[in-house]
Amino acid sequence: MNAPLMSIQVSRFTCGGMAVGFAASHKLVDGATFKAFLTALTFISRGDCNDVKQPDFEQASLLFPPRNSLPQNHLSLMETLWFTEGNYITRRFVFNPKAIAMLRAKAKAGRPDAKPTRIQTLTCFVWKCCMAASKAISGSPKPSILVEAVDLRSRTKPPISDTSTGNVFWWATALVNPMGTKTELPELVNILNEATALYDSDYTQTLQGEEGFKTMSEYCNQLEELFSLEKPDIFAFTSWCHSGFTKTNFGWGEPIWAGHMGKAGSAFKNLTMFIETKDGKGIEAWVTLDEERMTILERDPEFLAFASPNPKISPLNIISVL
Repeated sequence: MNAPLMSIQVSRFTCGGMAVGFAASHKLVDGATFKAFLTALTFISRGDCNDVKQPDFEQASLLFPPRNSLPQNHLSLMETLWFTEGNYITRRFVFNPKAIAMLRAKAKAGRPDAKPTRIQTLTCFVWKCCMAASKAISGSPKPSILVEAVDLRSRTKPPISDTSTGNVFWWATALVNPMGTKTELPELVNILNEATALYDSDYTQTLQGEEGFKTMSEYCNQLEELFSLEKPDIFAFTSWCHSGFTKTNFGWGEPIWAGHMGKAGSAFKNLTMFIETKDGKGIEAWVTLDEERMTILERDPEFLAFASPNPKISPLNIISVL
């Protein structure tokens, strides 16, 4: 491929507004790496070079040694899961603070000890609505897998720096079989909690070192076996909340809005990305689905009771991250 590893575009408009767009290859960066890069770039742009944190190119590769090649069946699995050609479209939805609070109350289901986070709640709510869309298409419920990106930096032993460069994440995986498991919001949140809690245990250590590839291979083999038997849906989620992108300042002041993806492309499916609104109180969900599921989601009264489809953005000082 001749595509650049990173591109930056600055657009100025006759109204006086400005947009700064970034596009980076995931072969080079994950969310945390890009955050560190963008933070350093803003310090340099403002002339605050003494505050720049140097990137660490060693820690991640020492804990997670790179490999020159991967088994073909694992590569084929990843292509099947994420890069199947189809008519996929991306839509932006915004959850305001009131909607988030109402959904969190639903997720607690009268249990005062339950403390679902905003992202856990919205993840499971979107997952629930996506499962409903799949059922409407097929006429019957089918197994559904949620995978959520988990940053491993703070979970390794010892923890590694936030400036550690690379793709230092793995997937927390939750499975629901609608025939045998309730798919209401509280149950889904519990399932997701169990999946992510695994990374706060000794499991993360099994991903480290030369033996870590064995653990990752076992994960891929389990997914491969599951897909060979049941053909479940799979939906991926990742959050860039608390990334600081809405506070990015190159010396022109902070942006009034930051979005973190455009059209995902014709071969990337079933991904939801979250980012907080400028005031930090609301959350945007950028949802990519095939056209048929998206049409159902956009007309789902339960979904629309909480999600606002693409509300208006003020046009000045916009930052977009692809």
